[in-house]
Amino acid sequence: MYQRVILKLSGEAMKGETGYGIDPETVNKIALEIKEIYDLDVEIGVVIGAGNLWRGVTGEKLGMDRAQADYMGMIGTIMNGLALQDALESIGVSSRVMSALPIKEVSEPYIRRRAIRHLEKKRVVIFVGGTGSPYFSTDTAAGLRAAEIDAEVILMAKNGVMGVYDKDPKVHEDAKFYNELTLQEVLEKRLLVMDSTAASICKDNEIDIIVFDMNKKGNIKKATLGNKIGTLVKWEE
Repeated sequence: MYQRVILKLSGEAMKGETGYGIDPETVNKIALEIKEIYDLDVEIGVVIGAGNLWRGVTGEKLGMDRAQADYMGMIGTIMNGLALQDALESIGVSSRVMSALPIKEVSEPYIRRRAIRHLEKKRVVIFVGGTGSPYFSTDTAAGLRAAEIDAEVILMAKNGVMGVYDKDPKVHEDAKFYNELTLQEVLEKRLLVMDSTAASICKDNEIDIIVFDMNKKGNIKKATLGNKIGTLVKWEE
């Protein structure tokens, strides 16, 4: 069983069956899944995206300045983080929201040593605001935070996808599923596990990744326990 993990949640996971936004019922279900590993005394950091609210790349395609669009996305992650914190606190899970973008009224500024102290005090730390800089994805933020807090693994929870394929399984019926990969293979094959910057950070800092479908109840706990689930992406050969 892993003792300290980063759980990477996509923003899309927050919208549930709705087409857009934050679905409180879905967020509550995610909180209950997190509580299962919280009750095992696992130290948990959560990095959350904002694809349910806004994507910087989409804004750029529509003619927006990329940096401006990315900052909007970072603000979206803060909204998602606050929703998750509310759901966690309502079921007795102590948590803190730490933002790379300072918004002191609703979150703490991200400070590495303080984040580690929160984890040691059995608080779930929700990392929002991405890296605090444009042009970087929340995948990169997950790799960065995992390295900074010395997490053992990144649990990459996907919305309706059971792991890593050689191509999009929703489009191609003959998509090949990978049970296990190395980060070097991910980079060489250009597999859409995470962006290349995030993969390089994980490789350089010896961080494994487990990619799995979070929509199946109990999968977050199974991944944390080290059960075979989804795709294991190893940092070494």
